[in-house]
Amino acid sequence: MLNKDTKVVDVIEDPLFKGYGRLIFPTAFGRPSSSMPLSKVGSMLIYHNYVNTETTLDVIGYMMKEVKAGRKIFYDIYTEAEKRRDPDKRDTGLFFFRGKPGAPFGLISAGGGFYYVGSIHESLPHALELSRRGYNGFALVYRTRTADTACEDLARAIRFIFQNKKELGVSTEGYSLWGGSAGARMAAWQGAYGPAGFGEGELPRAAAVIMQYTGHSQYSRLDPPTYACVGDRDGIADWRVMKRRLECLEALGTDTEFHLYHGLRHGFGLGKGTKAEGWIDDAVRFWERNRKRKKVHEKS
Repeated sequence: MLNKDTKVVDVIEDPLFKGYGRLIFPTAFGRPSSSMPLSKVGSMLIYHNYVNTETTLDVIGYMMKEVKAGRKIFYDIYTEAEKRRDPDKRDTGLFFFRGKPGAPFGLISAGGGFYYVGSIHESLPHALELSRRGYNGFALVYRTRTADTACEDLARAIRFIFQNKKELGVSTEGYSLWGGSAGARMAAWQGAYGPAGFGEGELPRAAAVIMQYTGHSQYSRLDPPTYACVGDRDGIADWRVMKRRLECLEALGTDTEFHLYHGLRHGFGLGKGTKAEGWIDDAVRFWERNRKRKKVHEKS
């Protein structure tokens, strides 16, 4: 029975997750010890805080239930030929959390300083929460070689979803890009330049970018509406930098929303049990507002 004492390696090796179990956890620094329980997953996420064991169990339990019900939860974004040419692409892919058929999607990239991908804390839980609100949620596992390769993987993931929208049962109208820390940089770059900026051709831009705690400071008129949240004790991403960037975007006429949480450090994820708990509802409202605006604008 899945519980806080279940070993991480047992989840990785579970036949239900054959071929991609290792991608659930940040294994960039090597395989976890055979004795590490799920309650200690936080020790694998060196740049993150407030890792919640109940959330970890919720995510893994949900994925197990989906697979047992015969529903596919993981998709490769590269072909076997592409993986042979670049073996690092074997450690990429999309976890899919289904919402209502035909609902729009949110694509989430976890952070990790481009050293690891903290999906278990910063994208899988987010995708699950989006699905519970009726949206389709995707969590991307990307190459951490460079920021450029990570953005290339994000661009490919967007193209994959667009190309397979019927099979996936998702709407591509008014999609959103989400990310924390390094993943927030990826979302911002992708939002500004689009998949074409990273070699994947012209596709519609995101209706909104949802960013958590990042020092990203670049901005332009190309940036989509942007939501941002951060703690005022974040020693990695200065909240003042985030606030100034959004003020600059506002001055350009771009819709923004900024939330600052007192006492919180870097990498709070969903923020369960913290002052940030519930931020995802604010973010969803922001996305929905701008998704509707984008739809009206495109019709006019």
